[in-house]
Amino acid sequence: MKVSENYREKWESYWRETSDARGEAIWDADPSLTSAPHSELFLPYADTTRPIVDLGCGNGTQTRYLATRFARAVGVDLSHAAIEHARRATDGDSPEFQQLDLTDTEAVRALHDRLGDSNVYMRAVIHQSEPAARPSVAGAVAEIIGFRGRAFVVELTSDSRQVLSRAAADPDGPPPKLRRVFQHGLKPADADDEEIPELLRKSGLEILADGETTLPQTEYLADGTRIDLPARWFVLARAAAG
Repeated sequence: MKVSENYREKWESYWRETSDARGEAIWDADPSLTSAPHSELFLPYADTTRPIVDLGCGNGTQTRYLATRFARAVGVDLSHAAIEHARRATDGDSPEFQQLDLTDTEAVRALHDRLGDSNVYMRAVIHQSEPAARPSVAGAVAEIIGFRGRAFVVELTSDSRQVLSRAAADPDGPPPKLRRVFQHGLKPADADDEEIPELLRKSGLEILADGETTLPQTEYLADGTRIDLPARWFVLARAAAG
């Protein structure tokens, strides 16, 4: 199932109204806090001579870091406005960016045909996707890695809801970056904890390794504590037939 036009427009409006300033999006954390430590977990499983595709790349901050660890990096996002952010922030032609709806099976297959079996990095995409579209998002991971690529997927857990509720309960309301997420109708940590691994398995993916982590944000609670959202990471391969 493809994403609804309403969902698509929420992301377009969010990115249209987001400046190019580093960290303006609440999830736009420095790679030293996100894709760098994630790479250390992932690299023992991944062939770095293969491309890596950053699914839901946003403004491309993590993609640009991944381009230093893999032979080729491609960032894709549902939002045209996000891709424009990413291109403006990137010097030269590497990494490359393109608009892609992960629920568009033909477009995802075309990307695989162009790149071959690739690695995937996906940070906090399934949990905020529309429920009916989540199987297609997980399926896109399986399609892109083929049989020789590997995937690193990290998703928020239900404990994140408590952290977000605490932030929203401040007497002055949510901090500005989180308030913008809510104003655009985006729903972080919307998936149940067991839904994510089940979706991955049903998409033909095998979990090679997993663990608990946090996703640091670029926003802070009223007491100055950085918002770090509980999450779980997975290293994935295509399951063997049978």
